[in-house]
Amino acid sequence: MAKIKTAYFCQNCGAQSPKWIGRCTSCGEWNTYVEELVEKESPGKQTVAWKSESDKTSRRSKPRTLKEIDYVQEERYDSFDTELNRVLGGGIVPGSLVLIGGEPGIGKSTLMLQIALKLKGKKVLYVSGEESEQQIKMRAGRMQFHSDDCYILTEVSTQNIFQQVKEMKPEILIIDSIQTLNTSFVESAPGTISQVKQCTAELMKFAKESAVPVFMIGHINKDGAIAGPKVLEHMVDTVLQFEGDRHLAYRILRTTKNRFGSTSELGIYEMQHTGLREVSNPSEILITQKEHDLSGVSIGATLEGKRPLLIEIQSLVSTAAYGNPQRSTTGFDVKRLNMLLAVLEKRGGFRLGIQDVFLNIAGGLKVEDPALDLAVCVALVSSYGEHSVSEKACFAAEVGLGGEIRAVSHLESRIAEAAKLGFAQIFVSKYGLKGINLKKFDIEVKAFGKLSEVFAALF
Repeated sequence: MAKIKTAYFCQNCGAQSPKWIGRCTSCGEWNTYVEELVEKESPGKQTVAWKSESDKTSRRSKPRTLKEIDYVQEERYDSFDTELNRVLGGGIVPGSLVLIGGEPGIGKSTLMLQIALKLKGKKVLYVSGEESEQQIKMRAGRMQFHSDDCYILTEVSTQNIFQQVKEMKPEILIIDSIQTLNTSFVESAPGTISQVKQCTAELMKFAKESAVPVFMIGHINKDGAIAGPKVLEHMVDTVLQFEGDRHLAYRILRTTKNRFGSTSELGIYEMQHTGLREVSNPSEILITQKEHDLSGVSIGATLEGKRPLLIEIQSLVSTAAYGNPQRSTTGFDVKRLNMLLAVLEKRGGFRLGIQDVFLNIAGGLKVEDPALDLAVCVALVSSYGEHSVSEKACFAAEVGLGGEIRAVSHLESRIAEAAKLGFAQIFVSKYGLKGINLKKFDIEVKAFGKLSEVFAALF
């Protein structure tokens, strides 16, 4: 009788240890190691449930030079969803393995069911290990999409799933979720590190050998990372993060890894009772419509991948009456805010060290683009001096430690987006206008070299 092999896995990051240890050496978390049963493989035993026709004959690859390799541009599938096409890099790649993560209740299952119903002319198999067929039909009934090519399967065993796949031969496979699947090749409970790793390996083998795209929904841990071993993100081709506040209507689909496109793309949806609505022009929803001019509000031109966005920066500067001054931000790096406050105090003469400062990026976005520095500085000075900024002006420039206005990338697309939305002025760095024809834009471009020059022109 073969000896049962056990190992200890960290339930937070997936690190493996031959014995139990109190603190994980990889992620630093305490008491996260759990013992799992790992079946010892027998010689010649197949370790995946999927077996293609090509497995019957042994294949040996030979080294070739780059000139000998024929490259054929693969045609992508249209998902009939412009936001998903954007974050995937232009459509669904045949044979790709896509992992979608997000918090519970954020809308991952709704998004994938909506995509499955939108795909006309493609046979889609939607496998659910979390909901019954009646629950899925009830959710599909609220959507305004109908499809005769979408098949529902409630199953958690990979052996049974691949048996149905061989009979049905779907063109797209959706798994909801990877943490609910289990395989008989590993003797542990569903959702454990070894089960998630083995099930993902079987799905990856199926996707690569059959050229069928596979979408997997994944849970996240308390730190916001994909639950399971870290190798899970290395195995898949694309990792999408579905973000947003459940109390707000808007959802953001980000690309954190993509072997077939950019990793900086962004898709925006609005959650409605009929499903997720694609937001084709997010700049309009990210700018608050107000009746009166308010101090502490400015508009910044940012860039997510190749997509320019105009977002609203809201700030509140008030005297610190309760001890140490507070620095609070929502959607913006607090360390960068402290740097900009130091620049304003040292180079601009504003006494902000004794002030409470609150900064908010409207719409629930999290932005790291340095091109918002100028908009943040303008909003802070506007709130500090109680001066309103024209609602027809926007800003796109980085601020240096010396108080200089620095150039940013893709300035032409930012200017074009501001002109399209009807802004009259855009404030940029004079060092970034080389090679740009400003006559083709229906907007006044004001270029400056120092932060003090911007404040003199505005206030």
